[in-house]
Amino acid sequence: MAYTLSASPAGPIGTQYCVCKVELSVCGQNLLDRDVTSKSDPFCVLFIEVNGKWTEIDRTETAVNNLNPAFSKKFIVDYHFEEVQKLKFALFDQDKSSMQLYEHDFLGEFSCTLGTIVSSKKITRTLLLGNGKPAGKGMITIAAQELSDNRVITLSMAGRKLDKKDLFGKSDPFLEFYKPGDDGKWMLVHRTEVIKYTLDPVWKPFTVPLVSLCDGDVEKLIKVMCYDYDSDGGHDFIGEFETSVAKMCEAQDTLPLELECINPKKQKKKKNYKNSGVIVVKSCKVTRDYSFLDYILGGCQLMFTVGIDFTASNGNPRDPSSLHYINPMGTNEYLSAIWAVGQIIQDYDSDKMFPALGFGAQLPPDWKVSHEFAINFNPTNPFCSGVEGIVQAYSACLPHIRFYGPTNFSPIVNHVARFAAQATQQEFAAQYFILLIITDGVISDMDETRHAVVQASKLPMSIIIVGVGNADFAAMEFLDGDNRVLRSYTGEEAMRDIVQFVPFREFRSVSAGGFAVPARPSAPKETLAKAVLAELPQQVVQYFKHQNLPPLSSEPA
Repeated sequence: MAYTLSASPAGPIGTQYCVCKVELSVCGQNLLDRDVTSKSDPFCVLFIEVNGKWTEIDRTETAVNNLNPAFSKKFIVDYHFEEVQKLKFALFDQDKSSMQLYEHDFLGEFSCTLGTIVSSKKITRTLLLGNGKPAGKGMITIAAQELSDNRVITLSMAGRKLDKKDLFGKSDPFLEFYKPGDDGKWMLVHRTEVIKYTLDPVWKPFTVPLVSLCDGDVEKLIKVMCYDYDSDGGHDFIGEFETSVAKMCEAQDTLPLELECINPKKQKKKKNYKNSGVIVVKSCKVTRDYSFLDYILGGCQLMFTVGIDFTASNGNPRDPSSLHYINPMGTNEYLSAIWAVGQIIQDYDSDKMFPALGFGAQLPPDWKVSHEFAINFNPTNPFCSGVEGIVQAYSACLPHIRFYGPTNFSPIVNHVARFAAQATQQEFAAQYFILLIITDGVISDMDETRHAVVQASKLPMSIIIVGVGNADFAAMEFLDGDNRVLRSYTGEEAMRDIVQFVPFREFRSVSAGGFAVPARPSAPKETLAKAVLAELPQQVVQYFKHQNLPPLSSEPA
């Protein structure tokens, strides 16, 4: 997605963020016993970090006289994939009825990101005291569950011998589905297409969220009404029936479910009235429409690789004007981009070992140009431990290489694509690869890169490009297929848009009157992460849905 500066900073960046509600369940084990005559009476308080300060979100109930509590009260929090959401769980022994926490004995605390919890689904950790030492043998277990009903229902319907309503022809039937509203009235939830000139219509299969059709309750009665379409809007009523999703699910491909379509007025008037036709449920299937969080909670790992541009156009890293110059604060735009993306992605990779590659530099000892080298100079093991490891390897390699050129992207894209191709053998949504390329300029191998991206669009892989410096990034915008479908030089189209491009200058701190002022209301690193990662959840879901791959562990519909 090509990022453009929004007139309203509060508005969404790019696509809609991945936001949903997560329920956190908390249990304690072997808590400290702070009471003399009985056991502790623990309760848990959840805090979230807001602008560097801990803000209380909610509290559980108090578990009386219990050192191994399982709290029934759940914490509900909004999950934002593209943000680092720091949480703190603090346990206290209730001594008084006061709401002030300092009035109660402290039993220990545990801090982590929400991403850490959802990527593991369930974690057990040691509780710590204020001095950082263990709170006796106290432990805390936190389990995460997405709060959403992601079930969808797919119905295949037909009619047989429906009443003839048109004077000079057959009926033009369609169906309407209703559920009971809160006001006791029937509420329309779906209308099929009109099938012209027939008393034996076969409607196209359709899919609707189960929540929409019956509020997620498969036993709830729904009403289906059949009409003959009239172009003036005065549709003629053919008949109706009431049923439930549970009843319709009895339909099987070999044994359809037949439901009589009844016109109550005709039924009252005619003694020998049987029905106004039959509606046939040919098939009814309830399945899950998996979300990004379903895949993460199911155990999907996000495999993160960094590609760094070491071409000569960046400038000599010893020169303060160079994009690779590490300033007295210990950072530059390359490092800022690595931190912004890496600090979020690392929560979703269990071993936190990330390959870091460079391109466009001459390497010792023979000073040949390489467009795909390990920045730790270990080609058989290019992995760095966490984002800190990438930063250390980057800083260490700068004095030992010569910046050169050209700016070739395709070798690194193809490098990650080889690993992503191996993951296409998976039967479940187990791995998805993310390549972050940080570059200062124009791509030299545009045709090869376009071809590599088109091929990668068939794989469990996304590419994030952060442009540093003030160069013309029109080529990057071209790779980002938001406004047009990307094509290879062979004419082959990308199966999906997998490239997200963001110019770092939109997020840079600018100098104004001698003071460093953030380009945006919040810190540049956080807003950069939001812009860069905004489309990633939908790209992950899009790939696994297209391949019909369920999460590693998921509940049946």
